[in-house]
Amino acid sequence: MLILGVVLYLYNLMSRNFTFLIVVVCFFTLAFFGCSKKNGMGDRSSKTGMKYNDPHNGGFQVNRKVKPGPGPGLVVIEGGTFVMGGSLTEDLGYENDNKRRRVTVASFYMDQTEVSNVDWLEYLYWLNQNFPDDRELYYNAIPDTLVWRNPLSYNEPYVDNYLRHPAYQDYPVVGVTWEQANDYCVWRTDRVNEEILRSKGILIDYKSKSEKAVNESAQPFNTDIYLNGQYRGEGVDGKNMPKDLRPGAEKEARRPVRLEDGFLKQPYRLPTEAEWEYAALGLIGNTVYGNVEGYRIYPWDGLGVRSAKRKTQGLIMANFKLGAGDNMGTAGYLNDAGDITKPVASYLANDFGLYNMAGNVNEWVGDVYRKLTYEDFEDFNPFRGNVYVNKQFEDAEKGIYAKDKYGRPIKEMAKAPRKQTWEELQANSGAQNTEEANVYDPDMRDFNDPVNDSLYGKTTLVNNKSRVYKGGSWNDRAYWLNPATRRYMQQDESSATVGFRCAMTLVGNPEINSVSMPRFKAAKTRAKVGRANSKAAP
Repeated sequence: MLILGVVLYLYNLMSRNFTFLIVVVCFFTLAFFGCSKKNGMGDRSSKTGMKYNDPHNGGFQVNRKVKPGPGPGLVVIEGGTFVMGGSLTEDLGYENDNKRRRVTVASFYMDQTEVSNVDWLEYLYWLNQNFPDDRELYYNAIPDTLVWRNPLSYNEPYVDNYLRHPAYQDYPVVGVTWEQANDYCVWRTDRVNEEILRSKGILIDYKSKSEKAVNESAQPFNTDIYLNGQYRGEGVDGKNMPKDLRPGAEKEARRPVRLEDGFLKQPYRLPTEAEWEYAALGLIGNTVYGNVEGYRIYPWDGLGVRSAKRKTQGLIMANFKLGAGDNMGTAGYLNDAGDITKPVASYLANDFGLYNMAGNVNEWVGDVYRKLTYEDFEDFNPFRGNVYVNKQFEDAEKGIYAKDKYGRPIKEMAKAPRKQTWEELQANSGAQNTEEANVYDPDMRDFNDPVNDSLYGKTTLVNNKSRVYKGGSWNDRAYWLNPATRRYMQQDESSATVGFRCAMTLVGNPEINSVSMPRFKAAKTRAKVGRANSKAAP
């Protein structure tokens, strides 16, 4: 009231001077509600007092305005603790391969739906457009449509139609190997990041690129190569590149985006087995104040496979084989309505917003299969199958990556469990194989445990290329819909019942749902220190 009274008094006093009135109002607004410019938060270093983004003191650039978010097609999965294998009520095969253990899964992103046929056709089209003469690349990316062939079943129409006919464009892609799924993840990462940079004008837009036809010899965009400063030049650089504030840089000089700028997305990848099982259960929907209330053996509440809601009561909740010879119900009342697969957004999403985490198609995950995985595991982000690789240098002294014919960095086995010294890096930079350089073996107990290859196929089907798939399919019984069940297949094999979806690492704060929770008030340390440094500066 006092502030309002002062303003009214000044207005009456200077009613003829409108400009003066505006100045007075602005003064009181800034004084009592803070300046519009955040003097402390992000302007200066809290440890040195030096100003960020100043071309006169070194040009160290900090971007505080970027908020990480999911890439296209992804939804956020808030992590937490859960009992892996805990939803498995009976082990019909007596496999004993997923015994209960409590683990924590970090927050991450996951595809809302399985990757569909139209998604894969987009991938194939891009390969054909960018490498029209490389028939091997295109051929290796084509799913094996012959997985539909069965000597005792008339499935031949699916061989010709399932992948390419528009009637199936929203159905999940099948016949893809684990290796093909990983290649798709790499391709998708680069296309998403390229789209971000072109839409922001950091790279020239697609229309200008096609019209100018400049620098056609340049290889397609790759995220790692771009971040290393090896994707630049005429016909590549856009008008909205960030300013280069380094001392000595030319006036209005521009630079490529860095990882520190926060524009680019993390790599798409296959989810780990723990991530997949956690996301499928969707326990966020029946968790209250940290307590899981209600038991689940499927991605929905209850112990059955039929809907309990009044409007949909009795309907099957997923696409699976109801019984011998019963894939979809009876004519006039097709229950799950899926003879084979169904569109990727069919049925109800689980509590994380994910579709078809039970049924439709099984899904590849990243892990190598071992029957005794539960015996040796990390309880935070458990994963089996780590094989660490580094980007190979073409010139280690200059930090230039070696590229393959598709413009992607060449990967090599990691040589050390730690950062190498400069001398070690230079010494190993020319070594192209394991005979010339020491190779770090990170996982002797898990991925690389001893396997007798001569007995493979005779005493066991499990080896280092055996990969886990989960979720149940259109041709599986209800037992396999349980998220804790697990099967395996060789990473270069495929099936008409196996597809996949992608995941992405979430960077930064893992907490997503905190609206109703009490929280300690966070002190704005940077702002306070920044203001103190600003006042102390001469």
